[in-house]
Amino acid sequence: MARLFAAVIPPASVRTELAALEEPLEGVRWTPEENLHLTLRFIGETGEEKAGRFAEALAAVRVEPFILPVGGAGLFPSRGPAHVLWVGTGHSHPRLFQLRQRVDEALLRVDLALDVRHFHPHLTIGRLTEQAAPKKIARWVEQQAGFEAPPFRVDAFHLVASESVSGGPPHYRITRTFTLHKD
Repeated sequence: MARLFAAVIPPASVRTELAALEEPLEGVRWTPEENLHLTLRFIGETGEEKAGRFAEALAAVRVEPFILPVGGAGLFPSRGPAHVLWVGTGHSHPRLFQLRQRVDEALLRVDLALDVRHFHPHLTIGRLTEQAAPKKIARWVEQQAGFEAPPFRVDAFHLVASESVSGGPPHYRITRTFTLHKD
């Protein structure tokens, strides 16, 4: 069984700029630079046969490549105790939402039981623990409100397997890459 998700992975230059936002904040587990990604759809624990069917369905997704802006910072959830530090990625970009919709349609053709939630496009750059100091975190978010990384061209998305590593962050392994192109 593999824990799968569909994602856009920014180029190394953008991931390096995002990783540079890291600073010593108590209670923040920063996302390793190599793990930074934009989740299009979390799929979950999946057997090999169904993973193959998901990959076949995703291969049929057609969306024209596009440029994605990266900037701003925030917390999830917006109400109650926050758990995630994020950087934004073009919250209203039509092609990004088109890509997400077509990924969902493809995956739902394979498994109607998938949990389809509202899409908040973002890059998770850190997770908060119980030791996080809310005022310090709020100050960091305020300081990063104007952050911008260079926009990047999205010309592919990936099916990724998340593999647990004892005592550390998960290891992400790209199982398949899907090139974007027009119909």
